Amino acid sequence: MSLFNWLRPSAPTLSPTQQQRLEALAPAAPLDECSLREQRWVVVDLETTGLNLNKDVVLSIGAVVIEDGAIDFRQQFERTLQRPDHSVGPSVLIHGLGPSAIAAGSDPVEALLDFMEFVGDSPLLAFHAPFDQHMLGRALKTSLGYRLQHPFLDVADMAPLVCPQAHIREAGLDDWIEHFKLHVGERHHASADALATAELALILFSRARQQQIHSPLNLQQRLGQWKRRRQARSF
Repeated sequence: MSLFNWLRPSAPTLSPTQQQRLEALAPAAPLDECSLREQRWVVVDLETTGLNLNKDVVLSIGAVVIEDGAIDFRQQFERTLQRPDHSVGPSVLIHGLGPSAIAAGSDPVEALLDFMEFVGDSPLLAFHAPFDQHMLGRALKTSLGYRLQHPFLDVADMAPLVCPQAHIREAGLDDWIEHFKLHVGERHHASADALATAELALILFSRARQQQIHSPLNLQQRLGQWKRRRQARSF
């Protein structure tokens, strides 16, 4: 055995049924010129054991779908993942997922397959998306050997892009909820945070259309330009 093979992580072991489900997952669709209203979006939020991108793990996944310009409450997703080796840390004070909830959760392989079947080929939205994208991608790679390639747009960047007059560029989700006077009954729970993010995204899509941003591809391009300008000003 070569040193390279020894260092390379072993592929996860899946049952034949799980392998068939994995192989049947829809490939990610690139963003195109359809309207923002026509696009099916999956808004996702994760609860994790902490904020360490390389050591912490996903504890729960919450998601809701935006389709035809509205939140489709018939399409919602929520799973808590079993983590036998997880020890309770400070994050439990935020998300409330204690040992009993984790023990009663779903097998991570099954939960992640369920989620990716729910996503289909749709792009994803999240608030502070790079964190969710990294943590979800690592969970999928570890549990399924699956490489996440779906477009992931950041609502935390969309907000200041289309609402510069708010002057709250580095704001958190709570700040934007307060700015738009959204009525949110619960926070720091994956499903509730996904729903709050979806409500915010709908407002931002409306503002984007007023600024001649009409398609998912155009939105992605404008976000890229906005981030490059912001980075240039920071030097």
